[in-house]
Amino acid sequence: MNGLGDESRRASAQSDAGSEKVGALVVGGDYQGLGIVRSLGHRGAPVCVLDDEHSISRFSRYCTHNVKVSSLRDDLKTIDTILEVGHRLNLRGWVLYPTRDEHVAAFARNRSRLQEIFRVPTTTWDSVKWAWDKRNTYKLAQELAIPTPVTKYPMQIDELGELDGLKAPFAIKPAIKEHFVYATKAKAWCANNHAELRDLFQRANALVGPGEVMVQELIPGGGSQQFAYCAFFRNGEAVGKMVARRRRQHPLQFGRASTYVETVDVPILEEMSERFLRAIDYYGLVELEYKLDPRDSQYKLLDVNARTWGYHSLGASAGVDFSYMLYLDQTGKPVIPCRARPGVAWMRMTTDLGAAFMELTGGHLDFKSYLSSLRNCNVDAVYSQEDPFPGLAEVLLIPYLAIKRGF
Repeated sequence: MNGLGDESRRASAQSDAGSEKVGALVVGGDYQGLGIVRSLGHRGAPVCVLDDEHSISRFSRYCTHNVKVSSLRDDLKTIDTILEVGHRLNLRGWVLYPTRDEHVAAFARNRSRLQEIFRVPTTTWDSVKWAWDKRNTYKLAQELAIPTPVTKYPMQIDELGELDGLKAPFAIKPAIKEHFVYATKAKAWCANNHAELRDLFQRANALVGPGEVMVQELIPGGGSQQFAYCAFFRNGEAVGKMVARRRRQHPLQFGRASTYVETVDVPILEEMSERFLRAIDYYGLVELEYKLDPRDSQYKLLDVNARTWGYHSLGASAGVDFSYMLYLDQTGKPVIPCRARPGVAWMRMTTDLGAAFMELTGGHLDFKSYLSSLRNCNVDAVYSQEDPFPGLAEVLLIPYLAIKRGF
């Protein structure tokens, strides 16, 4: 076992004597980061938000520091920036929370430098590499008898005629999504026939390079078949766990973000996910995404996110506050095992309106079901009566974020 909780506590133990309460540095201040800020802040922990965007978390009553920088894309510059902020604001011993995959990779590769100041709950690169690169993810899943979509890895366009077992429509995906998402503003592309496949594959290959473009079967179905297993995982066990159905997402076909999510009870997802996490000796917060294939009734692993996920604040309403559990473990306090109760729903209103409209007009959702989902929603990603300003800021920032992120 990697023992990262013990390792981080030992590395920072000397900084706690006579110091103020341990805080958290959240890297990324969008709604995902806001969930961390609120989780820790309302329990009295100071929280600093670091971002390269004008983020909504800075407006939270629980944000004690806010630092905006020009960019957090380059690994080494990001690490240098975080260390500079840590020294300048005297954040020694604080817990470091990444919210983007590229930051998880950077933290895993530069743990020793970051541990000079911070507690680093990101697991080691030996574990992260299985989530970072989908070629690794699917290879290990197959070894562990965890179903995945049929996936091919052609190096050149001439190999597209040898995709045995694949039929149109096709999904063109990057093995390492950050190399693709920032360039295209999309998580994947859909090719409806072989002519489209050749064109899109050639474009994707030019963007990310040979070997990183995957061609995958497109599992039919929408949000009712999108599921996820979420956990705080430590020493081979899920201390806190939650299974969710991601009923609506934006964009509809290859969602970059869930917009309406509800907790459910699907034991097989717990068993398969925990088998995978034990195999990579995982520590920390994690989300594994699945899709239920209506053709063979199998849940197929799509992605592994080695960090907090967009709707992690659903956990607190369902009885599992993931951010706080990680904070307790990193600061040497006991963590009580728990699991989310089913039937609790979360929504991000600003993006769910668009997702629901597209599903309604496309005939994938009826108006009665949509109204029922609104009535049954327990928590909004951003809006909060006790912390209202991030919600107002999000509405005002919609034009800025739409242009910056290409929505």
